[in-house]
Amino acid sequence: MTTTDATQPAQPTQPTQAAQPTQAAGATKAPQSTDVAEATRATVQEFLAARMAADTERLTALFADEVDWLLAENPAVPWLRPRRTGAECAAQGEELLAHVIPESARASLDTVLVDGTDAVLFGHLSGTVRAIGKSYAGPFSLRLTVEDGRITRHHLYENSLSVAEACTP
Repeated sequence: MTTTDATQPAQPTQPTQAAQPTQAAGATKAPQSTDVAEATRATVQEFLAARMAADTERLTALFADEVDWLLAENPAVPWLRPRRTGAECAAQGEELLAHVIPESARASLDTVLVDGTDAVLFGHLSGTVRAIGKSYAGPFSLRLTVEDGRITRHHLYENSLSVAEACTP
């Protein structure tokens, strides 16, 4: 597991990659699907680097104009809200850092699985809410879909109870 400071620029680590399925003798894998998966992986790596660098402009360029965004909304958590546009999605990181103690914001990435245009990331998040001083922590999974080099789906599943409790006095 690799831990990174969400406030400092960092290069994404090489996460564990899923094993490729074996093929029958004589079968060939379509180069097109391999190319698509490699393009998806490259976009995901660029997304991670931009997110770690808090580069909202680069993130905005990576997100599609309209994004299928899913993150459990909670009125107690100011940075968790519905989003639709690429600019709104990219701004989520800035909003998070405005509400947590920057030195406490951590993310570790354990695994990245890529299949065609889809990628799923598994890891762990933690931080301390600035206004209240309470901490949150827990595992996460993030499903991204990349089409034409842009992220069209961003579904984040996290320990929303821990985050909400940390935001409640």
